[in-house]
Amino acid sequence: MAIDNIRLEVMQLLEKKIESYIDRFLIPVDQVWQPTDFLPDSQNEDTFFEEVKELRELAKELPYDFWVVLVGDTITEEALPTYESWLMDVQGINQHADDKGPGNGWSRWVRYWTSEENRHGDTLNKYLYLSGRVNMIEIERTTQHLINDGFDIGTDRDPYKNFVYTSFQELATNISHNRVAKLAKGYSNKSLAKMCKIIAGDEMRHFNAYSEFVKNIFEVDPSQMMIAFCDMMKHKIVMPAHFLRESGNSIGSAFEEFSYAAQRIGVYTSQDYIDIMKRLIDKWEIDKLVDLTDEAEKARDYVMKLPARMQRINERLIVPEKIFEFKWVNPAMVK
Repeated sequence: MAIDNIRLEVMQLLEKKIESYIDRFLIPVDQVWQPTDFLPDSQNEDTFFEEVKELRELAKELPYDFWVVLVGDTITEEALPTYESWLMDVQGINQHADDKGPGNGWSRWVRYWTSEENRHGDTLNKYLYLSGRVNMIEIERTTQHLINDGFDIGTDRDPYKNFVYTSFQELATNISHNRVAKLAKGYSNKSLAKMCKIIAGDEMRHFNAYSEFVKNIFEVDPSQMMIAFCDMMKHKIVMPAHFLRESGNSIGSAFEEFSYAAQRIGVYTSQDYIDIMKRLIDKWEIDKLVDLTDEAEKARDYVMKLPARMQRINERLIVPEKIFEFKWVNPAMVK
């Protein structure tokens, strides 16, 4: 039997649990938070302008690299159409309508997940707009470029590789938003800290979901899941915004400087990449897998040794101290 057919059978098997996944890891629309819960109420003329004024005053205290990272995080969240369209094309996820409704259980999961993720970019975009500290037209152009340019995360239509990727990325974004929240709190910006903290909470729920999918796959198809995990680690997890660029510049030209800014202020570092890898190895109990094929055993051996190898490389990495001037953020407007 072809590998693709086996993967399809596994996806159909897991689809039987889709309702339990939705109940465990997602929150009904009427119960989950919405962006306006954390932003000035535009319908309240008695408080709106004072709240905006306070938001803008607090925003003045935030430093340059912080704004670069917050903008980059926002743009990454706003490129959601790319992520949804990519996942909808994964093998086993069928979005065609039938007599039961639009698509199968997996497509329903992707739409529900997307609807939760959509709130993140919406919240942060409104905050950036109200803050008055950033160049919104340049941010909007970058967002449109990122959606136009799409991405290639090296997973093709393989559900095993895609679920490894989403597990990794959801945890990475949890770390990033949590760190931004802590920094904002350190600058006494409690409202922004609260926004980022609750977004980070969503990302952790989503990490728990996608890592559970992988764990379930390991239970029924351990060798092929191990090989897929190894392939993703061998080729490295690329960030969803790896094609990030500002207006007038070439594709991907802004990502490295954005990454440096995140590392300089400790929001997301190369050490975090290694730590996430270790966490996934522990989460999926890679060392305890049994009855693997010879190829899968070699894959496990590679993955188990990889964190130590990357740690040695990481110790030699140097992050440039010079701050890159983005079109998104005017140095004259921030500290």
